[in-house]
Amino acid sequence: MAIESKRAVVLLSGGLDSTTVLAMAQRDGFLCHAMSFRYGQRHHVEIECAARIAARMKAAAHRIVDIDLRAFGGSALTDGIAVPKNRSPQTMAEGIPVTYVPARNTIFLSYALAWAEVLDARDIFIGVNALDYSGYPDCRPEYIEAFGRLAALATKAGVEGAPICIHAPLIEMTKAQIVRTGLALGVEYALTSSCYDPAPSGAPCGACDACQLRAKGFADAGVDDPLREMFA
Repeated sequence: MAIESKRAVVLLSGGLDSTTVLAMAQRDGFLCHAMSFRYGQRHHVEIECAARIAARMKAAAHRIVDIDLRAFGGSALTDGIAVPKNRSPQTMAEGIPVTYVPARNTIFLSYALAWAEVLDARDIFIGVNALDYSGYPDCRPEYIEAFGRLAALATKAGVEGAPICIHAPLIEMTKAQIVRTGLALGVEYALTSSCYDPAPSGAPCGACDACQLRAKGFADAGVDDPLREMFA
């Protein structure tokens, strides 16, 4: 397949998962156009990480889109709600946490869909995960499948018989499997940020759900997290 027909849009948050997905898409021969969002989140560190990652991994382009989900709030990431800390694995597995941003992945994928059409790309990659995740409804396989059907119906590309495919290669992987995959592909995890409430320096809090899931992933993979070593 010619490289022109293998353009892809990759949603890049600056976190561990999305960075791994970028590496996987590049491994599979896609010319990756990274897309990140400055959406009013409290943790701006991730945008800086996304920019460094896109440059280091030589993405074909990197767009940072400004939208303001603080207009709606309703999340600890976009509103004056405390980020939960030190929750047990059992508690994290129950219900939908306040760090869920209403409709965030639907909004992000819609923007990615628009850029994919302009690029004449037929593939979008997103780093959602249904195993080691915190109960987000827009990280489930059935959601990705449903958005794929929407993409086929709602775009010129889909109507003309060349639908855009939504790839979620991490959907059924554990965090440890994700870490091992990324390391095998040369991902520099020291460049990433997963924390919901990092310090201005970028130091992770170590206690939010995302930090705990990341720590468990590295521990289960049997390797040290280079980001924790940086801020030790």
